[in-house]
Amino acid sequence: MRGGDRPLFTYRRSHITFVVRLQKFLADAGVASRRAGEQFILAGRVAVNGEIVRLLGSKVDPAHDSVTVDGQVVRAKRKIYAALNKPVGCVCSRNDELHRPTIYELLPAEWTNVNSVGRLDFKSEGLIFVTNDGEFALRLTHPRYGIRKKYVTTVDGQVLPETLRKFTQGIFAGGEKLKALSARLISSSRAKSVVELELGEGKNREVRRLFESQNITVTRLQRMQIGKIKLGELKPGKWRTLTPAEIKTLISDL
Repeated sequence: MRGGDRPLFTYRRSHITFVVRLQKFLADAGVASRRAGEQFILAGRVAVNGEIVRLLGSKVDPAHDSVTVDGQVVRAKRKIYAALNKPVGCVCSRNDELHRPTIYELLPAEWTNVNSVGRLDFKSEGLIFVTNDGEFALRLTHPRYGIRKKYVTTVDGQVLPETLRKFTQGIFAGGEKLKALSARLISSSRAKSVVELELGEGKNREVRRLFESQNITVTRLQRMQIGKIKLGELKPGKWRTLTPAEIKTLISDL
């Protein structure tokens, strides 16, 4: 059994273990809703490693702890962590009211319980994660953790250094401040420019809105990196599972 003050993520030698609240474990395993799971715990129906647990907020390590309900072993569902190269022309919603293609059509049919970690809009492409671990997704998307993301953007016309300085100083648009952590000009001509931006908060359409604030038209937007994980050689529309080392790297960034 794990005490209520144990962190949600811990490290064991070369791999990462995910520690979750007991009622969440029961819900993820399909035994009961979180609220019903709490009632199971209070009623003394749940045991961890052979010991009855009645304390709400207790935590377990699904990879190493044995959990039973009424004496029956509860098996944890397999956690999925994958990287996808989202192509242009699909959305990150499961059900799109315009009936456009979704990223879930690119994933294995049996992955019915995964969701995207954040989103990329219909016209954007590049790296996005999918998972069925809600705690993992929350920690990668919550603004307070500020996980960094890199984008390469192609735009019409010539981008001047002054524009990049505005991006890193911050711009107010739509009632909120938009700001890039870094902005680098990869190439520039009168016809088009290619700019790399690094963001920390992940506000809705932030990259596009930065350029729109300067009346610059974006023609291509690619997300190239999340934390230390790069898009690399992953082809558009293809996915791969994240390695334990990569997951550990993402969590250590938080």
